Amino acid sequence: MTSLDDLPDGAPVGRDGSSSPLLARRTSNAFGSPGTDSTVKRLDLNDAFIKHPEATFIVRAAGDAMLGAGIADSDVLLFDRSLTAAHGSIVIAGVEGDLMCRRLEIAGNARAGTAGQRVHLAAADGITAAIPVTAETPLEVWGVVTTIIKSLPV
Repeated sequence: MTSLDDLPDGAPVGRDGSSSPLLARRTSNAFGSPGTDSTVKRLDLNDAFIKHPEATFIVRAAGDAMLGAGIADSDVLLFDRSLTAAHGSIVIAGVEGDLMCRRLEIAGNARAGTAGQRVHLAAADGITAAIPVTAETPLEVWGVVTTIIKSLPV
């Protein structure tokens, strides 16, 4: 094998003993012919994206406040209620009766509920103000966003 063009479509990813150390294998950008034996197998999206089926839910994003995190208006978000949100997690949270997607930011003492700890929900658009979590504005985390599904324009 002397070039990448010599590799068949659907070849395994990585290197094998028959190629030179600098020649990496390529992956296929096609699905192969249905009538031939192919290395492509059917992908179950539940297996690929959902670790806790009973605790995973789907919502559709509304607005552009999380564009900087890769979440655009109308994207589909999978969130897992069994995961514990931590500093930096993108969460679905209930604030004053509204559900929103924001990044959880925790500053101060690392133990939850201690004096000096500051918690807020931050947008990722550089425009929308952060929402401080206070006694007057309590936080209810519904779950941690694990997957973003985007639709491409057709």
